Amino acid sequence: MTMIELTDTNSSKIAAEFVQARTRAGSPAMGMVMTLIIVAPEDDAAEAMAAAKRASREHPSRVLGVILGDARGSAQVNAQVGSGDGWGGETALIRLKGEVVKHAESVVLPLLLPDSPVAIWWPTSAPADPAADPLGALAQRRITDSAAVSRGKSTAMLNQCEVYAPGNTDLSWTRLTPWRALLAAALDQHPLKVTGARVVAERTSPSADLLVAWLTDRLKVDVARGSSDGPGITEVSMDTKEGAIRISRADGRLATFSSPHRPDRPVALKRREVPALLSEELRRLDEDDVYARVAARLVKLRSAR
Repeated sequence: MTMIELTDTNSSKIAAEFVQARTRAGSPAMGMVMTLIIVAPEDDAAEAMAAAKRASREHPSRVLGVILGDARGSAQVNAQVGSGDGWGGETALIRLKGEVVKHAESVVLPLLLPDSPVAIWWPTSAPADPAADPLGALAQRRITDSAAVSRGKSTAMLNQCEVYAPGNTDLSWTRLTPWRALLAAALDQHPLKVTGARVVAERTSPSADLLVAWLTDRLKVDVARGSSDGPGITEVSMDTKEGAIRISRADGRLATFSSPHRPDRPVALKRREVPALLSEELRRLDEDDVYARVAARLVKLRSAR
């Protein structure tokens, strides 16, 4: 794919270049299902766009990467626009400088696909309140990643839970999908009353914080939090009158499932990369009721300390 450079441009010229790119690709109708906005600093933009490229194979989208530069000085909009070359739709990487940084939504809004859902992803640092952010307000689905912030990961996760609004989600929650499925299946196999539970993970792990809240909410028991060297979550155990149900994963790839009166067995539980997490989140654009309850529970658990 040849990326067309547009210097000191505007939304109309970027939209016109989308049409030209489709014509050059011989695909006047790309079959795109949504618009994905990515807001990232310059240093993280290339990696974020690469992850979106892999996700776009499952979710053909118009991907708008937005880099917010220095808000001082005169306004300038520069863009790289293209399509094809492994992308499931069209892509534009838009760099904003000067006064326009404070009004990024005015550049992005005219570029949204009509009558299609909009998702926004902050791959590193996110606004304090994504739903109230001018760009976040354009989207039905707002994706953050508290595990990707440079400092204060647990605090960032708590903050996202405190400001939860319908449509918000965090990739720290998405990382728990295989864990939650395994734990639910374990209790289906052993329909025993759980009297207590424990989550062991790296000392700072937003996913572990959410898992503690989820188990507390579902099991109505106290859930202890232990620390390990990781990677990520290394063990979850649930106590019953017949013994512990335990899933332990020391290497981030293969887990051991232990349960009362049955031999241990290996279970695939590989840590997933960001493109897979992003693809999962883009499959559902409605409110995640379970995450909403878990966010509220995490806030309640922290306030009770």
